[in-house]
Amino acid sequence: MGWLWAIIVGFVLGLIAKAIIPGKQHSPLWLTTIFGMLGAIVGNAIARAAGVEVTSGIDWSRHLFQLIAAIIIVALGDMLYMATLGKGKQRA
Repeated sequence: MGWLWAIIVGFVLGLIAKAIIPGKQHSPLWLTTIFGMLGAIVGNAIARAAGVEVTSGIDWSRHLFQLIAAIIIVALGDMLYMATLGKGKQRA
C-alpha cells in the first residue's frame, strides 16, 4: 500500500508542479510522476531536517516543502529531458 500512495502523491505533486511552472513542459506523464515522487522524498527529508517531522493535524509545512522540491525537480528534469531525448520530438 505504501508504493500505491507514493505513486498517487507523486502523480498529484508532479501535475501541480507542471501547472505552476510557466511555459510548456515536454516530459511524459510517467516521468512527471517519478519527478513528483522524488519531490515528495526530498521534501520530506528537508522538512525532517527543518524540525517539522510530526505536527498535529495536516502537515501543511511538510506539504509545502514537498511541493517546492517537486517544482524544482520537475523543472530541472524537464530541461534535462529536452536536452537529451526531447530534441527529436521538437523537430517532429
